Amino acid sequence: MVEYEEFLFNRSQIGHNNGFEPVKLHDDLLPFQKSLVEWSIKKGRSAIFADCGLGKTFMQLVWAYNVAEHTEKPVLILTPLAVSEQTKEEGEKFGIDVVRSIDGKFDGNIVVTNYEKLGMFNPNDFGGVVCDESSILKNFAGQRKKDITIFMRKIQYRLLATATASPNDYTELGTSSEALGDMGFLDMLKKFFRNTQNDTNLKRRFGEAPKWVFKGHSEQSFWRWVTSWARACRFPSDIGFSNEGYILPELTEEYHVIDNHEAPEGMIFNMPAITLDEQRAEKKRTLTERCEKVAELANTGDFVVVWCHLNDEAKLLKKLIPDSVEISGSDSDTKKEKAFSDFRHGNIRVLITKPKIGALGLNFQHCNHVVYFPSHSYEQFYQAVRRCWRFGQKREVKVDVVLTEGERRIMENLKQKGSKAKNMFESLVREMNNSEKIQKIEKHINEVELPKWL
Repeated sequence: MVEYEEFLFNRSQIGHNNGFEPVKLHDDLLPFQKSLVEWSIKKGRSAIFADCGLGKTFMQLVWAYNVAEHTEKPVLILTPLAVSEQTKEEGEKFGIDVVRSIDGKFDGNIVVTNYEKLGMFNPNDFGGVVCDESSILKNFAGQRKKDITIFMRKIQYRLLATATASPNDYTELGTSSEALGDMGFLDMLKKFFRNTQNDTNLKRRFGEAPKWVFKGHSEQSFWRWVTSWARACRFPSDIGFSNEGYILPELTEEYHVIDNHEAPEGMIFNMPAITLDEQRAEKKRTLTERCEKVAELANTGDFVVVWCHLNDEAKLLKKLIPDSVEISGSDSDTKKEKAFSDFRHGNIRVLITKPKIGALGLNFQHCNHVVYFPSHSYEQFYQAVRRCWRFGQKREVKVDVVLTEGERRIMENLKQKGSKAKNMFESLVREMNNSEKIQKIEKHINEVELPKWL
């Protein structure tokens, strides 16, 4: 009977604890943070999907300290570029020793490095690994993502941490599951989803069928499975704690539409930009007008971060905004880190860069003004805004979006993706809060004894 019950439990995909009892939880952890850290330590291999400003870095450091003490081996924390310095500063703030390394050499129990330097390290040296801003896994090229996943597989204790786990596509959660060693990406697709790319009925209804959709009645099982290895919260109240101190200031968004009066080459009239190629062409034709508008908006005397996507945009903005610093992809890592650090510490007034370079992990609460050129990436937009509009921000935050008439569809697309991301978090939180009830019911069922006369 016991073996059969264990078989059913394993088939339920609700997972097991592979961790240990915490060695020591830091006194400065807030109650909701303590709950998340304690759960993740006991779980052993887990993910914390907590929103910007909820203290993921501090929680990671406490997790790393406990794993290092328990295994008597160092813990490696992987971060996006420039976030490693910020992590070290966070450790100093709470009295936790953190050493940075970019060459694989270190002398300490908690080591932090950039994802790009992973090849310098040997997984056999570590008892645990943390992926900070772990949503970056799905953005890496295939080989880089594969290298990170293989590196993590060789380490017993693992933690993923991000605010945007899967903003556009639920199937992307499979990259997190695979990195934690719970269920492979392809296995997850086969278990919970069906491929509808060639479904002619859906194509007639929607124009183009979504590639993967939930199998019938599998959605609840999917979210229950995710919550077996992940915890999610956008506010402490999501996991049963008070939101005191975690009420964000007001956020205002203003859209500045640049009229493109010049007709494209070969056209008599200026037609709306509909396709991606037409949108790109319109962006290039309106480059000067858009950048001049951004320079006007940034002329406030206060700190401003400007997010663009094209090199020509960044170069022109640098010329139009005299007291600005541009961070480009061609800059060395050292130069990028110094510029980010200078902006964080108030030594630069206007920062110009691309979301794919600096929209993950950095804290810009000193700045309350964001100027953004739109793209189709909801995660980039969300993360770019949340560098400033995050818990710990004391002032109202303003977001100026500078776009062309043809880019209105992009903003509509972003709103749809935002709605889907909200639904994902609501599903995670709902199933997470139901999991204890389910486990109690299962425990009660398992404890039922048959009458002796049977």
